[in-house]
Amino acid sequence: MRFHFISGLPRSGSTLLAALLRQNPRFHAGMSSPVAGMVAALLGDMSGRNEYSVFIDDAKRQRVLRGVVENFYADLSNPVVFDTNRAWCARMGALRAMLPQSRVIACVRDMPWVIDSVERLVQRNAFQPSSIFHYATGGTVYSRADGVANGEGLVGYPYNALKEAFFGEHAGNLMLLQYETLVGNPRAALAAVYDFIGEPVFEHDFERVEYDASAFDRKAGTPGLHDVRPRVGAVQRDTVLPPDVFRRFENDAFWRNPELNRRDVRIV
Repeated sequence: MRFHFISGLPRSGSTLLAALLRQNPRFHAGMSSPVAGMVAALLGDMSGRNEYSVFIDDAKRQRVLRGVVENFYADLSNPVVFDTNRAWCARMGALRAMLPQSRVIACVRDMPWVIDSVERLVQRNAFQPSSIFHYATGGTVYSRADGVANGEGLVGYPYNALKEAFFGEHAGNLMLLQYETLVGNPRAALAAVYDFIGEPVFEHDFERVEYDASAFDRKAGTPGLHDVRPRVGAVQRDTVLPPDVFRRFENDAFWRNPELNRRDVRIV
């Protein structure tokens, strides 16, 4: 079984990418899984705060963490597994050591539209406080934008992790897939993914895409969080953000500046 990882920014096409990849019977892919959180918890438990850590060296840590990934999916028959989590971009070194053949596909999108998409969900679900904001019932679009954009927020943390991966020494294992490409030219986007992971191209159906995580979304107080339209395509719409909030994030798409791509990261 080979493992690859989907990471990057929220509201940037990771669920759509998983829904398309799972059309290939060789592949397993889904929404965010708990595996990255389990890896982080075990790293902490095997650290110096454990009084028995003197008996745990890096080779043991690596075997234990690789075992978590492999055993979590041991019941599957698919030869290729994609695990999704925003935190994987902050674990590039560990992934390279544990699973050297793995690749990380980071979904990205112009930042104002990421913030807009989160706010749109909140406004659409006016009677259901969301887990995104810890079920708080107050706040405004300004406080919500601040909350998701801070360093530990829904958008800020994966954005910083993405920069760490993009500029780090393991960037050769990273590919950035732009939302605009995925919805505008899905055939080319998927062809690039297959080439990146070294798998034969599969003929996907972009007119009938299926994915249902409605039960999870309802429990999170955010219906529609993982909705995928049955037909892949770009949808033109106006932003729900005030102009000053939209402008605040307009220059954050660092991947669009070729001069910053010192590691020659593949950007699709």
